[in-house]
Amino acid sequence: MSSKVNKSPNKKISIHNTEDISDSFENLHIKFTDLSDTAQQLLTDKLFLENECSRLKKRANRLDEELSNLRSPPFVIGHIQDRVNDNAIVRSSNGTVFLVSVNSFIDQTKLVPGARVALNQDNLSVIDVLDDAWDPLVSSAEIIESPNVSFSDIGGLEEQIKQIRQAIELPIENPEAFLKFGIESPKGVLLAGPPGTGKTLLAKAVATSTKATFLGIVGSELAQKYIGEGGRMVRELFDLASQKAPSIIFIDEIDSIGSKRLDSTTSGDREVQRTLMQLLAEMDGFDSIKDVKIIAATNRPELLDAALLRSGRFDRVVNLPLPQKDARVSILNVHTKNTPLSKNVDINYLSNKTDGFSGAELKSLVVEAAINAISENRNSVNKSDFVKSIETLNKKKNDSPISNTQNSYS
Repeated sequence: MSSKVNKSPNKKISIHNTEDISDSFENLHIKFTDLSDTAQQLLTDKLFLENECSRLKKRANRLDEELSNLRSPPFVIGHIQDRVNDNAIVRSSNGTVFLVSVNSFIDQTKLVPGARVALNQDNLSVIDVLDDAWDPLVSSAEIIESPNVSFSDIGGLEEQIKQIRQAIELPIENPEAFLKFGIESPKGVLLAGPPGTGKTLLAKAVATSTKATFLGIVGSELAQKYIGEGGRMVRELFDLASQKAPSIIFIDEIDSIGSKRLDSTTSGDREVQRTLMQLLAEMDGFDSIKDVKIIAATNRPELLDAALLRSGRFDRVVNLPLPQKDARVSILNVHTKNTPLSKNVDINYLSNKTDGFSGAELKSLVVEAAINAISENRNSVNKSDFVKSIETLNKKKNDSPISNTQNSYS
């Protein structure tokens, strides 16, 4: 009896111990799971940080290279003139000529006379061969989008339009006909006339109507400060036109570089004359241009050099005088075709009152009259608006210090 009584407490103690051990194992399992998850998360973070560190190291190396390149001295641009064994004779950008070494890793087939190269600033050795590049003024001369001007928008110049289309458009559109007749097509057309008579407008219409590449530049842009720069730009302009042939070159205000050559003592005048001589050589030299037509405009034809005006360069000189009565009627009809007019407006009457007006002044007349009508909140332009505009323009012409220039073109 006594033995049974003594055994029951021991049995209870063993049960409690078993429960405690089970709880301990469960706690350990939970802690182990937590530690495993933490270790896995730390391993993931480690891999992420290692990748981030590798990325930052690459970026730091790249920035170090860029910083090193920025700190390195700039290269000198030059051109190769000749090869002498493994060396080269180069002309630097300041005009001096040197015999220099050549980077052995450069493709030797690219090292030809005239190639554009980069030279080390210290010893002027050839580091790399650069691609040929056009002068920014030359490359920007190409008209990508055609002007919104057609021959139907030009009034009073029917004969001049016929002449310029025969000389410029016909050789481009039908070159076989000139070969059949055994003749050379005209190379250039000179547009001469007072300001405002439509010279630039004609060139814009040609650019719109033809499918040829159109290059437009102002003559004053070809007059450069340094020796040879103007001639180089002229040469690049014609080279670009030849590569994009058939093409048309339009030189506005050609009198800025094409004036008569005189015995001048100033270096600026001599440089302008060099540019003119390069233009003469490109238009009609030993290497005659093909499929390249030239249109030039000036309001001072009496200043042009005789060599420009001879046949073979500007084969046609198209004079654009101040419009006569019928021409003024045609111009006014063009400029008023989209303008609401009152019934009392007579185009013939306006034509009689605008004797001596240029095409640009007739356009200004319509604009001034329309502004008067708009300022008075009217829906159409009446006769009084045009009368006021004529009085305003006449007063402006009389107050102008420039006298009548029509005599220069008679």
